[in-house]
Amino acid sequence: MSEQVEITRRGAVCELRLNRPDKRNALTLQMYEALHGALAEAERDAAVRVVLFSGAGTCFTAGNDLKDFLAGPAFDDPQHPTVRFVHALPAFSKPLVCAVHGPTVGIGVTMLLHCDLVLAAERSTRLMLPFVQLGLVPEAASTLLLPRLVGPQRAAELLLLGEPLDAPTARSYGLVNRVVDDESLMEEARSLAAALAERPPEALRRTKRLLRLDPAGEIRERMHVEVSEFSACLKGEEFAAAARAFFGKPRRGP
Repeated sequence: MSEQVEITRRGAVCELRLNRPDKRNALTLQMYEALHGALAEAERDAAVRVVLFSGAGTCFTAGNDLKDFLAGPAFDDPQHPTVRFVHALPAFSKPLVCAVHGPTVGIGVTMLLHCDLVLAAERSTRLMLPFVQLGLVPEAASTLLLPRLVGPQRAAELLLLGEPLDAPTARSYGLVNRVVDDESLMEEARSLAAALAERPPEALRRTKRLLRLDPAGEIRERMHVEVSEFSACLKGEEFAAAARAFFGKPRRGP
C-alpha cells in the first residue's frame, strides 16, 4: 500500500485520500496501483458500501506526475497502472463520491465523470483539462461522457481550450452536485457518503447500475480508442515540445 494514498475506513465508507501534498498530489504509477488495488478490495468487501475520494493539501490532484509517467511502460499496455485504474472506475458497482478543491487537472477532472456524487470547494476549485495544450488527447472516456453531460458545445470548449472552470460554473454544467465552503468540504463529503452508506446496499448498487447502464460497451470502447490516440500523441512532436517546455530541457522519447 502506498503511503501516498491514505486508505481509511469510517464505518461503511472507504476513504481514498491522495497524500502527496508537496507535489500537489500529482499521480505516480505507484499511486495508480494503490488506487486500483483499493477499489478492487472495496468491491470485494461487503462491509464497504461507499468509496470517497479526496486530496490532501492545496488541491485534489494536479494530474499525472509527468516524469514518473514517462519512465513507465507504454501507455497502450493494458497493464499500465493508469489504464487499469481508469477501466476500474466504470466497472465499480458501489457509489463513488469525490471531494475536490484547488486546481484539479486532467485525470482529476475526467474521473469525476465516473463518480456518482461530487462536491467542490467554492472558493478554491478550478477544474482544468489541458490535454490539447500538452499535445495530447483526453482519456477516461471523457470524449464520450463529457458531451453527454454538458452538451457538445460546452464539451468542445472545455476540451479544446482547456480553460479553468470554477465550482459554481461546474455545478451549473452538471459536473458537480454540490458547492460547499472550502472549510467544510470534507465534513460535507463524509456526511454525504455516510448518508449513502445507510441506504439499502443492494438497491443502491442496482440503481447505480441502471443509471450507468452501457449495454453496447461504448464506454470501454471509447477508452480503448482514446488510449490508442493518446499513445500516438505521446510519440509526436507536439507532446515532445510540451515536455521540453515543462522540464526546461531536451527530452528523449517516452
